[in-house]
Amino acid sequence: MSASVAVYRNIYTEDRFKQSYGTGDKKSGNERIWDKLAKHCRCSQPTFLHLLRERVPIFNWLPKYRLRKWILGDTIAGITVGILHIPQGMAFALLTSVAPIYGLYTSFFPVVLYMIFGTGRHISTGTFAVVSLMTGSVVEQLVPTPVDLNSSSAEMADIEVQRIGVASAVAFLSGIMMICMFSLQLGFLSTYLSEPIVKAFTSAAAFHVTISQLQSMLGLRLPRHTGPFSLFKTLASVLENLPHTNLAELLISVVCLAVLVPIKEVNTRFRQRLRTPIPVEILTVIIATGVAYGSSLDSRYEVQIVGHIPAGFPQPRMPALQTLPEVAGDTVAITFVGYAVSVSLAMIYADKHGYSIHPNQELLAHGISNTVSSLFTCFPSSATLATTNILESAGGFTQLSGLFTSLVVLVVLLLIGPLFYFLPKAVLACINVTSLRQMFLQFRDLPDLWRVSKMDFVVWLVTWLSVVVLNVDLGLAIGVVFSMMTVICRTQRADCSVLGRASNTEIYRPIENHSKCYEIPGVKILTYNGPIYYGNRSFFREAVTRLLGLTPERIRSREKIRKEQERREREAITTVDAGVANTSFSSENEFIKSETSTSEIQAVLIDCSSVIFVDVAGARLFIQVCIECQKVGVRIYLSNCNESVLKILTSSGLMNYMNPQHIFVTVHDAVVYIQQQKEKPTENTNTVWV
Repeated sequence: MSASVAVYRNIYTEDRFKQSYGTGDKKSGNERIWDKLAKHCRCSQPTFLHLLRERVPIFNWLPKYRLRKWILGDTIAGITVGILHIPQGMAFALLTSVAPIYGLYTSFFPVVLYMIFGTGRHISTGTFAVVSLMTGSVVEQLVPTPVDLNSSSAEMADIEVQRIGVASAVAFLSGIMMICMFSLQLGFLSTYLSEPIVKAFTSAAAFHVTISQLQSMLGLRLPRHTGPFSLFKTLASVLENLPHTNLAELLISVVCLAVLVPIKEVNTRFRQRLRTPIPVEILTVIIATGVAYGSSLDSRYEVQIVGHIPAGFPQPRMPALQTLPEVAGDTVAITFVGYAVSVSLAMIYADKHGYSIHPNQELLAHGISNTVSSLFTCFPSSATLATTNILESAGGFTQLSGLFTSLVVLVVLLLIGPLFYFLPKAVLACINVTSLRQMFLQFRDLPDLWRVSKMDFVVWLVTWLSVVVLNVDLGLAIGVVFSMMTVICRTQRADCSVLGRASNTEIYRPIENHSKCYEIPGVKILTYNGPIYYGNRSFFREAVTRLLGLTPERIRSREKIRKEQERREREAITTVDAGVANTSFSSENEFIKSETSTSEIQAVLIDCSSVIFVDVAGARLFIQVCIECQKVGVRIYLSNCNESVLKILTSSGLMNYMNPQHIFVTVHDAVVYIQQQKEKPTENTNTVWV
């Protein structure tokens, strides 16, 4: 059974519609500016409590906490993630070119601070491979590794202090940047890192991480390369030094990979059946430490070990603030990457579990986390892919899981840390590589991305190649710029189509895609699917000229005919009553009658429903098109203009060249009006009937 719709109403121009349904004029602001500011600055107790709950979310969700329902899931998930943080924190510290103990610090302080200020219930913060790699590049640039230096010397200890000072300075500046962005409400900037960019970037960065860990897995002592083409320089250096491979560390790496990869695959495939994933990383660390201690691998086979890990809390210490000017440029990229990944993960799990996050509050949370943590010798932190996934799959419900995560790390810091003295660095390198599994698997999304959007596929490919070939930060910048260029190109090359009407309806669709929609005789209805601004005005002008046939030759020819017609009408006025001929611009009752065929275009209607904005250049182009249409005796009509577009067109003086009453609410209003003017000029009913 099909339903039908009948509409009978007045024809609405924009002016008439506003008179009938618009709101009255807003009251003029007679209030003094100081009075207005005073209203916003007043603070009552309810307002203060609301602000406190908004800026410190723990005061909002903790009183509503369902103890019996959520505590078990949060406890199990928090402990599971805490156990994973221990090996990953030490492993990612190697990526940052600092001692492993600083990775444990970075796995503790940001977790506690995000629990207090963050809005993501399933987000696990701490060390992240990509952010650690980018920070490590900065550290190596300012404090490079001397290859021939004895690791036990006092000079090496001084270098370690310099390195963590630089890494903490990056965290400090990154946190300050985020807090400033929060103050300016710039959370929307994360949208410039689209999903294809983030996925391509993290996938390409995984290659950088893997190549950078080869020397630790093979037992080679090589300088770390930074800057463009660093991946290929590192790979060439590793291949060149393969004859110097430490066979003991190679064997350790092979055994660790043989254990880690299959068990992590089991954790992934059976995560629905497993209450908690198998903690293979911490088990590997414990077993490897015991074997290295019992076999004296460091002294007998020159295996590189972690070394001394101090127990207890770090003393508060200012970062190396004198390096801030040198690290500022790289810190911008690190800040955007950390924030974009964190917000993306938070939004994914918020959508999955039916709650919302606040991007600007996330800026504040991560800003405070990095700023405060930097005072305790931590390097930059962010939300992490692997631990967030485990936190959610292990049954975490709220941010309270971060409390149990931090307690696990705290126990290690206070009691267990020194026991990892003999842990081989090759084990941490293997943990680094196997933690990137999800990033490598993002290649599986490419076929679907190609089918959905070829342009996004190209953005993914360009970003990936730029990051791999050049460098992490430079490649990211190229990916963002290229993505923005594709948006500009799409707005420049927007389609301009001719609309036709579906019979017995007020529905208008492009005739090239709808064979049963027909053009209105004598009326050309155009629609442009994009903004009209200085960047695409030439393309819009070209499309309109092509569809209307407004070539310079035709304009001159039609203008001559129109002038001749006007001359004949003026001569005829002397022999008939003055009311017979009325060719004034404001006439609402008839068209200029040319000597051409009735199939010629007599009116042009531009549907502005898809024109989201117009700038000054676009408004001037409208005036130019209007003038050219007048020269050939064709009238211009507009419909579906949003208020901002209409305001700019009006302010630019378009109404001096077209009748203000020729701007309609809908396409059908304009079409009915045009047909009435053409067919019944003396019996204008001003109604729409479908």
